[in-house]
Amino acid sequence: MMSKPTSSTKLSRTKKFTNKFIFNSKPKPHNFHNKIVLFSTFLLMSIGIYFFYVFFNDFEKFNADRRSTTLGFTFMTIALGLFIYKAAFFIYTTYNYFRYKPVASVSDKELPTVTVIVPAYNEGKQVWDTLMSLEASNYPKEKLQILSIDDGSVDDTWEWMQDAKDKLGSRLEILQQPENKGKRHALYRGFNLGNGDVFVTVDSDSIVTEDTLRNLVSPFVKDENCGAVAGNIRVLNNKKEMLPKMLDVSFVMSFEFVRSAESNLNSVLCTPGALAAYSRTAVFNCLPEWINQTFMGQPSDIGEDRAMTNMILKQGKHVLFQKDAVAYTNVPDQYLGLYKMFIRWGRSNVRENIAMSKYVFTNFKAGSKFGSRLLFLSQASRIIMSYPFVLFMLFFVLTHPLLFLGSTLLSILVFSTFSVLFFGYRYEIKEAVWAYTYSIVYTFALFWITPYAIATASRRGWLTRGLPEKK
Repeated sequence: MMSKPTSSTKLSRTKKFTNKFIFNSKPKPHNFHNKIVLFSTFLLMSIGIYFFYVFFNDFEKFNADRRSTTLGFTFMTIALGLFIYKAAFFIYTTYNYFRYKPVASVSDKELPTVTVIVPAYNEGKQVWDTLMSLEASNYPKEKLQILSIDDGSVDDTWEWMQDAKDKLGSRLEILQQPENKGKRHALYRGFNLGNGDVFVTVDSDSIVTEDTLRNLVSPFVKDENCGAVAGNIRVLNNKKEMLPKMLDVSFVMSFEFVRSAESNLNSVLCTPGALAAYSRTAVFNCLPEWINQTFMGQPSDIGEDRAMTNMILKQGKHVLFQKDAVAYTNVPDQYLGLYKMFIRWGRSNVRENIAMSKYVFTNFKAGSKFGSRLLFLSQASRIIMSYPFVLFMLFFVLTHPLLFLGSTLLSILVFSTFSVLFFGYRYEIKEAVWAYTYSIVYTFALFWITPYAIATASRRGWLTRGLPEKK
């Protein structure tokens, strides 16, 4: 068992951790293995361009052959229509991104009372770091309640929570579930015990910045119809391993570009479990439905963040994004953990799109519903087209593998360049190039996730941290 830190070193350890790993950190130089991977990425794309050039005539013949049959012509027409739709949707997203502005932080006097809920399962020392970062927030102490709930961990998580309690005293309340019941039930207990006007949920492997809490909850003061706010998630463990570096670039696109645009439409589709805020009223309006949610007759034990967001959107509330409310979270650094995380997200996406389809075309809120409906259609089309896409890809591979390789790698080069430029403009271009590697990995090693998630959407289980999958 890991020994506890002494009381004389706790505060300095917290400060050093924050300074070293978040605020003043710079990515470590790529190790030799990372350099090889990046070199291989650009080599692959170069080969792809060469193959596409060599087989360009075959590509034109391939398209002509497809157009010569009724089935092929129908497929090409649908594909062209989808491409035009995706291009128009991207332009619309870009327009909303440029219109987005985060809500400015309000004064201490205006800030609402807040209950921060930190569920933890087999987190070890990381939960201690999370709680220390919350304590270091510049939020008025008299308005801040921190609850941390151990969800039946079998490691030393509870001991680290007790150590945090020893240091923080009455500013922290720690609780233990009698057995592992899942994150949703831990949050449910926190919602019922919390006394804040706003609930903030923070994953136990996340670290917040000093201004995060006040920036996250300020929209509730400025917008009386605000029901939830999504935080901005960055990757904490991205200093060395390749997958976290790739995911950091992906997260910046997903949050700072996509959710910024969604926020301008008052319709962020998912408030992340790593950092989110909810109006107390909005939570209790849907809490019974949320805790008793089922899918195909089975209790829902995944996707609690997406489900809560969906139910709050259904109430006609605004769901916003705060770019300057930042949390750094750990992500898988191995393929096994990565695909399990994506499967969980994929299953939740399928379930919540079905749930959203039941209200999004009704008069569910005042004002324009166009943005919410368009966002839903974009999500739904991605799910609906996943099987035809995989079948076409397999057909393409079998009939002309080198042409498939060339056209696919060229497409990755073209479409991923936007991610590279966006991340490079916001942060560092030398880290941005991991977007190319991520696109290659996703295209060739994770393409099966969405079809598999659709086929197994009714399965339960968190998949990671030792929780078994349940059918």
